[in-house]
Amino acid sequence: MQADKILVHFSQIFNPNDQGKPLTKEAMNEAQIIEDGFIAIKDDKILAIGSGEPDAELQGENTEIIDYSGKTATPGLIDCHTHLVYGGSREHEFAQKLNGASYLEILEQGGGILSTVESTQAASFEELYDKTNRLLDYMLDYGVTSAEAKSGYGLNWETEKRQLEVAKKLNEDHPIDLVSTFMGAHAIPKDLRDNSDVFIDQVIDMLPKVKEENLAEFCDIFCETGNFTADQSHRLLQAAKDLGFKLRIHADEIDSIGGVDVAAELGATSAEHLMKITDDGIDKLAEADVIANVLPGTTFSLMEDTYAPARKMIDAGVGLTLSTDCNPGSCPTINIQFIMQLGSFMMQLTPVEVFNAVTINAAYSIDRADTVGSLDQGKQADIAIFDTPNIDYAIYFFATNLISSVYKNGQEVIKHTAYSKK
Repeated sequence: MQADKILVHFSQIFNPNDQGKPLTKEAMNEAQIIEDGFIAIKDDKILAIGSGEPDAELQGENTEIIDYSGKTATPGLIDCHTHLVYGGSREHEFAQKLNGASYLEILEQGGGILSTVESTQAASFEELYDKTNRLLDYMLDYGVTSAEAKSGYGLNWETEKRQLEVAKKLNEDHPIDLVSTFMGAHAIPKDLRDNSDVFIDQVIDMLPKVKEENLAEFCDIFCETGNFTADQSHRLLQAAKDLGFKLRIHADEIDSIGGVDVAAELGATSAEHLMKITDDGIDKLAEADVIANVLPGTTFSLMEDTYAPARKMIDAGVGLTLSTDCNPGSCPTINIQFIMQLGSFMMQLTPVEVFNAVTINAAYSIDRADTVGSLDQGKQADIAIFDTPNIDYAIYFFATNLISSVYKNGQEVIKHTAYSKK
């Protein structure tokens, strides 16, 4: 079969081994590494990859040949934990953090999530759309071609719906594919601080509306000290599961209060954060095949020193992903490359493990591994091209955007001309 275009002479191509499930243990540090590689694209999908000159049957008189000598290709990067749709910003809290205020202390003073809730409730659809669209443009520029997006800054149906509708419209309009998560239980509203069970009932009442209007695939909850208990999390997520939602849970970020147990018991797709997870909790995630979505940028941003025990998780058989946690308070960044580098510098993950975490494992986290996450034949031609000779350099040379080009569904949507000069 003749290709529409063939990208040739990559210094290196990184292609994960898609085994039909998230990679764990030794498999996490394995991948197909192709030197002097090519990628053939047909009808916006991967037709073939290989080394050296492309096979003659792949080429026709109308096949476009594009030289990427000296560059490295990987599957498009996947950011599988974000809070992209929000109003306002929280740079005014930065000085409080520098003066030693904790996340929970800022929340108790009326800041934190509740501050963003007020700004989001006051924002129109258009304002939220434009702000999120800009964030997605930045993400695409860093090589992200698919992402998860949570609601959760509404805490009432009107605003939660507006957030989800913004994400749905941007999934249609923007090159990045968005997978939506309903997170109505992100914080307790001020007027229900002493009666959070009532709020859980309100969020459960929102679930059928989210399902009826096809606004989200996943349901999430913030199971944490000062927010929702394990029992409340179980009640909400069980109701969501009964309606056909897939499950995620924010757990063990500040304290270990049972969120991991809820994830394991209900068969959640992923548990998120996990800085304070116990060895027993790690074993429970492994036994239940729950993906651990770790967010080193949050630890960095909060100026903490406890990173999620990624190495223990991998060795125990837990599938691991890395994500930005892009949000206005605890991790205001869209730079997935910096997060990947933190994964190596602060969690001692190898470059192969890092790239597996943000490609094939992240694809399983958003339930899209059948179409993205690797460069296998028939998958979407989503490709991140780095101005580096290999994947090691992309981690070693930190805090710099090393993307040269990005392809989405076989079309070049980002091209940094400065990186293309000979």
